[in-house]
Amino acid sequence: MDKLIIEFSKYVLITLMVIYTLQSILIFAKRSEEAREFLFIRQNVVMFCLHFVAFMVLYLQMNQSQILFFYGEQALYLAATLIFFRHLYPKASKLAINNMCMLITIGFIMVTRLSYDQSVKQFQICVIGTVIALIVPWLISKLKFITKFAVVYAILGIGLLVAVAVMATVTNGAKLSLTIAGITLQPSEFVKIIYVFCIAGMLSKSTEFSQIVKTTILAAVHVLILVISTDLGSALIYFMTYLIMLYVATRDWKWLALGFGAFVVAAVAAYFLFAHVRVRVEIWKDPFSVYEGSGYQVAQALFAIAAGGWFGTGLYQGSPTEIPYVDQDFMFAAIAEEMGSIFCICTILICMSCFIMFVNIAMKMTKNFYRYVALGLACTYAIQVFLTIGGSMKMIPMTGVTLPFVSSGGSSMLSTLIMFSVIQGLYILRKDEDDSFEDEEYYEEPQNYR
Repeated sequence: MDKLIIEFSKYVLITLMVIYTLQSILIFAKRSEEAREFLFIRQNVVMFCLHFVAFMVLYLQMNQSQILFFYGEQALYLAATLIFFRHLYPKASKLAINNMCMLITIGFIMVTRLSYDQSVKQFQICVIGTVIALIVPWLISKLKFITKFAVVYAILGIGLLVAVAVMATVTNGAKLSLTIAGITLQPSEFVKIIYVFCIAGMLSKSTEFSQIVKTTILAAVHVLILVISTDLGSALIYFMTYLIMLYVATRDWKWLALGFGAFVVAAVAAYFLFAHVRVRVEIWKDPFSVYEGSGYQVAQALFAIAAGGWFGTGLYQGSPTEIPYVDQDFMFAAIAEEMGSIFCICTILICMSCFIMFVNIAMKMTKNFYRYVALGLACTYAIQVFLTIGGSMKMIPMTGVTLPFVSSGGSSMLSTLIMFSVIQGLYILRKDEDDSFEDEEYYEEPQNYR
């Protein structure tokens, strides 16, 4: 009976995921606020159903009562997050809140399936991060002076990256994290938000050549420190984010051309300077030629994706734990194996929905600083998603970055929660501007008192 339930459940999970994804897309076409609100509520119902079905399967497989309590804690967290965000910030984007909670739900399910102990840590960090994130929209929407501290952001960001380069220990060929009072943090995850604020502040002042040179120097210092730390995945995210922000600010194609030229030169230089880069390129070219050694991780990820097919093997019916660091670097492959390619495509579409919403907010902001911040965070998010999924599918060499909200990693979870909350603050700011404009129109309109 249990096997029948588990087999049937994978089709239920896929159906629920498809329904949620379609609703995320349909929301962009709905103009009526009532119609949008109806879809938002349906999304919440679908998300809780998906969470319940998945944890029912996990309980049947693990047969441990603690899974039931853990499910209850997670469900309570998701409900509280939805309620608090909507109560504290009525003007916040409900789509962003829903997508955030849905991606977190997928992460809860997969990390619990891979490692219960790790999932408990991830859940605790998520709760703490959400409490912090609840404050961020208010700070962004009320503290207008944050636009004036570009140099301070640069000093803070560079200082944190230098601290990592000097004091961090090497992990898998890169200096990534610092341990303070027993807590391990990856500063580059948080600095990327500060970095976007820095670049936005510089470019919003002026796009004259001299200002572009100053901004490029600051961006280059961030990237070079990451290269020295051999955190090349983060370096690539920082570089591409700056390049796109610069192009949007100047509307000049020559900066894109120069940027991509610099990228090619830097990529070739990295290949010859760093041994682990050469290893990753060789793995990317043919992981099966070094299957017994360095290619094992990518090869197992490809086997997992192929084994899952369209509908997946079902939770606990695959072997994702055979992939080294699966919960961090190759979570997409684990989802593909046990949830199936359809589920994976829906996950990508939800991420794309978030990106489109971020860009939409950026285009509606009236002040350049806020526009560039929204766009920079959108690019940071999209590039990270692409690098993670592309690395799992052998589209590009491995970069070691995580899938936001879904992969295991406390720093990644915290920084992404803050990122989404910054976007919410900008969305609220724009809503306030719209309301103020409507009020001005009302009072300026001639009144007929007859």
